[in-house]
Amino acid sequence: MEFNGYLLSLRLKQENLPNGYPFNIPCLKSFEKLDFHPNVTFFTGENGVGKSTLIEAIAVSLGFNAEGGSKNFNFASKATHSELHHYLTISKSFRKPKDGFFLRGESFYNVASEIDKLDEDVPFSPNGPKLIESYGGVSLHEQSHGQSFWSLFMHRFSGSGVYILDEPESALSATKQIAMLSKLDNLIDKNAQFIITTHSPILLAYPNATIYEMADGKITKVKYEESEIYRVYKSFLDHPKRILDNLFSSNT
Repeated sequence: MEFNGYLLSLRLKQENLPNGYPFNIPCLKSFEKLDFHPNVTFFTGENGVGKSTLIEAIAVSLGFNAEGGSKNFNFASKATHSELHHYLTISKSFRKPKDGFFLRGESFYNVASEIDKLDEDVPFSPNGPKLIESYGGVSLHEQSHGQSFWSLFMHRFSGSGVYILDEPESALSATKQIAMLSKLDNLIDKNAQFIITTHSPILLAYPNATIYEMADGKITKVKYEESEIYRVYKSFLDHPKRILDNLFSSNT
């Protein structure tokens, strides 16, 4: 229980911020300092508020490839990441992570291709196992989208590291999301620290995590039951017929 994380806080350098993208996104120019939870920090909010842009900038600031993967990955299919990382300062503890990974769902296909390419062109270890063995031994392209995500969680993440995940639920069923909570907890017991963007009320339920909600041009720390995700899902599941009746009646 003595582990207190690798990343402590995030600051935005307010001096001389540019006017264009992504600084024209209100949430990304309004904060000064955000504290990371030593175990799990969530960012949640509507589409377009800057969640993925922020977590991408955090990953790039830490030395991860903008399209995802470990710090050893340096491929780029197209440079589309923003300049936000140049304006971030991340405070770190004296602890040094031994592992790390940036999961970006929209470019995970490219990560899978890079793994196959590295194993084909340059053997990961001439006298040892291929790189794909760290991901379960089966090409991620030979699995469904959900299966490849799950292989990553189950085989590649080993603990003692920083794991940055951008909407990992996008490829996972509700059952797998619940199972992911168990894996998350197991890795945290092995000194892992997670930073996650999510729209999932299941993942967001992880106990004692820090939840930042991005809305109304601000980034605000909220409790689970206060988050919009929780309130919307609970309202719908408690009264689906009433909500559907009201929704469809407006179409007549």
